[in-house]
Amino acid sequence: MTKDTLLLRQVSPSWVQQGHVTSQLFSPTPKDQKKLSVYDGDQISAENAWKHYNGALGFDSVGVMAVSVGECETHYLPAVADPAPFPEHVVIDFSAFAGNRIKSKAKKLQMAAISRGWLYQSVDTV
Repeated sequence: MTKDTLLLRQVSPSWVQQGHVTSQLFSPTPKDQKKLSVYDGDQISAENAWKHYNGALGFDSVGVMAVSVGECETHYLPAVADPAPFPEHVVIDFSAFAGNRIKSKAKKLQMAAISRGWLYQSVDTV
């Protein structure tokens, strides 16, 4: 991965409110153990990542947004390859932070992703 590598994040239907993606998009939940799952955009396209997530993994996503490795590094959030679940898997590591610092960093990543726009949307949401 380089600083320009896009980290592809699946968008849960519940994270879209009144047509806008919420900051939950980049907020790790307790089950994430402060490590947010994304796909390495150098290894897989946004559409294929969406197909994998909805098909092979059986989860529900309305589309894909992304931040770059460099944008994560700007906020001291390392992007670490984690190929155990599947080869293209990467985690954005929030473990150095807690509480409001995580929320603030998640919001900044959300703004960067929104500025970039959707990389893929399912036909059901278009």
